[in-house]
Amino acid sequence: MKRESRQDLLNKVQELSFAALDMNLYLDNHPDDKKAINTYNNFCTQLLQARTAYESKYGPLTNFGYSPSRYPWQWVDNPWPWDRAFYN
Repeated sequence: MKRESRQDLLNKVQELSFAALDMNLYLDNHPDDKKAINTYNNFCTQLLQARTAYESKYGPLTNFGYSPSRYPWQWVDNPWPWDRAFYN
């Protein structure tokens, strides 16, 4: 089993976020499309799993109540996902 790198995990979160958003926009115009609703819900489930996997290893991706913290208070030390140093 391949161990996913920090970048791999972040890429997965970004890809699933985009897919969920795209389906959300589609459903705004096609609210009765049952297949699309199932696809959206599937992306949401996968996104939650991907975020949990990332955050359990590297800390929260967002703040203000979207990511619970372990004890003691946990926040990202460095680098932040958007920092250039993150990609090196």
